[in-house]
Amino acid sequence: MALDHESFDILLPAIQRFVRERLVPAENYLEEHDEVPVDIIDDMREMGLFGLTVPEEYGGIGLSVSQEILVNYELGRTASAFRSVFGTNIGIGSQGILMDGTSEQKAAYLPKVASGELIMSFALTEPAAGTDAASLKTKADLEGDYYTLNGTKRFITNAPRAGAFTLMARTGGPGADGISAFIVPSSLPGLILGKIDKKMGQRGTKTCDVILENVRVPAENIIGGVPGQGFKTAMKVLDRGRLNISAVSCGLASRIIDESRRYARDRKQFGKAIGEFQLIQAMLADSQAELLAGWSLVKDVAQRFDGKPPHVSDPDISMRVSCAKLFATEMVGRVADRGVQIHGGAGYMNEYPVERFYRDARLLRLYEGTTQVQQLIIGRELLRQD
Repeated sequence: MALDHESFDILLPAIQRFVRERLVPAENYLEEHDEVPVDIIDDMREMGLFGLTVPEEYGGIGLSVSQEILVNYELGRTASAFRSVFGTNIGIGSQGILMDGTSEQKAAYLPKVASGELIMSFALTEPAAGTDAASLKTKADLEGDYYTLNGTKRFITNAPRAGAFTLMARTGGPGADGISAFIVPSSLPGLILGKIDKKMGQRGTKTCDVILENVRVPAENIIGGVPGQGFKTAMKVLDRGRLNISAVSCGLASRIIDESRRYARDRKQFGKAIGEFQLIQAMLADSQAELLAGWSLVKDVAQRFDGKPPHVSDPDISMRVSCAKLFATEMVGRVADRGVQIHGGAGYMNEYPVERFYRDARLLRLYEGTTQVQQLIIGRELLRQD
């Protein structure tokens, strides 16, 4: 699945202009009001951003992973909340249906996702099951043609906006094999949203708990129609999601470097621009070298991802995805720290973008699998290989 080159060559510059002319100027509004303006969301729908990864047969654009990371690099160059509006929807929110759903599930949900009519979210994490996702406690008990769901999901991105969730619940015994993936409409009785979380950064993104109290879900809403496959679906979805987080990290690093070099040219101390001092140049050089290394890695892994059979897990590629996620998200943290250092005291002030990006970048090393989880995936796969 990929958009033809001519069409993509039109789309990517349009997204670059949209980021530069619409999103970057709205960053101050976002920071002040903790909300993405409605007119910007409408523009995103018009541009087709809600359908970037949905196949054309379901009304989307149908980008390959190699194309998607180029788009996410550009979206990484502005506040995270803008991408979050549609990124979770076309990413981990609906990818489970695209990868493993039945033909009926795809036909029922993907066109609405592509148009922006339906916002989907991904509900895996729980109060006692984050990194150890296979230990989740949310229970799904079969009663005739329905499952009754009880449990709590935590830190669920876009939950306040979501019309449906790709939600993991336990239909069987302990461990990964007992987990199934459900499509759970947010309108079902017994589904309750907690208060919106107050976070360190990423203002404008909306996360909260999703509480399930005797929520009755039709058995036909199990993704793929087969119980016990949910953990495998979640891991496949997260592979693609982690690669896109890696691309966002590289885009954010490039924006921080741009802000830092502009400040280094304009700010004067001891009678000259601070960019003329070698220690400032060294920080810029380290950041640029790490960015180029990370971006090269992300692009290489994306090409490998596109080269494997669609919707099939490949442990070696999963390991490479984890390498990209580990390196890129740790890299942007270092770049953000240097950006604040180059700005000096000004870098600690909210009016400068680097202060906000410093806070935004910190989450990238945590969600969709912490750095330590990526280390475990990499280490285990290396020991498994001949």
